[in-house]
Amino acid sequence: MGQAVAYELVPGDSVAPMAQPDSEFRRRARYLDHQLWVTPYRAGERYPAGEYPNQHAGGEGLPAWTRDDRPLEDEDVVLWYTFGSHHVPRLEDWPVMPVVYCGFHLRPFGFFDQNPALDVPPPHPAHCRHA
Repeated sequence: MGQAVAYELVPGDSVAPMAQPDSEFRRRARYLDHQLWVTPYRAGERYPAGEYPNQHAGGEGLPAWTRDDRPLEDEDVVLWYTFGSHHVPRLEDWPVMPVVYCGFHLRPFGFFDQNPALDVPPPHPAHCRHA
C-alpha cells in the first residue's frame, strides 16, 4: 500500500510516576520524565537509568544518550517505552484482589499489500452444515 513496514506501539493502561520530579528517586531515574524515548542502537546502552543508578547523582542513561540529539535516520533504533501501575485499594479488592492490567502491544503495520486472510480457499462442501 506504499506505507513503511513497521510495528505500531499501542499503549495500554499506564500511570505517571508518583515520585516528585525533584525527589532523589526521580533524579536517578529521569527516563520516567517521558513515556517514550527513541535512541540509535548502541551495544553499551542497556539500562534506561544508566549502569549504576544507586551510585550516581542523576542524569545518566536516556537523558545523557539523548542530550546530543543523535540522528535516527538510517540507523537501527531502540524504542524505550515506560509504563507502570499503582494500586489504589478498593473495598472490592479485599480479601482477594482481582486482576490489574498494564502493558502494551506491538502491532504489525504495512507488512502486506492486501489482507492475507482474503486468500483462504472456500470451505469444502462436505464441511458445510445445512439447516
